[in-house]
Amino acid sequence: MDKGPEFAGRMLDQWAYLNGVEIDFSRSGKPTDNAYIEAFNCRLRAECLNASWFLSLADACARIEEWRCHYHEDRPHTALGGLTPRAFADQALTARQLV
Repeated sequence: MDKGPEFAGRMLDQWAYLNGVEIDFSRSGKPTDNAYIEAFNCRLRAECLNASWFLSLADACARIEEWRCHYHEDRPHTALGGLTPRAFADQALTARQLV
């Protein structure tokens, strides 16, 4: 979590304590700590939130879930050599079976 002023108050501390949440702040001088989540948030906003007109909260939940499943299962990722997460997992499983 970033160290913004909105996260420095007693109310957040109390809420976290009462709900069993451990607050973990990002390290000072390490802006790359949030790089992966920021990249994901950017894609979510550009590809889903800004590209859709939601008719209701239920519609928004359904469309976001559909996008999330596509992103995590069927969309090619450069970090996986252009494979989809599903294909990458299948490739790893096949490699284990050959050993």
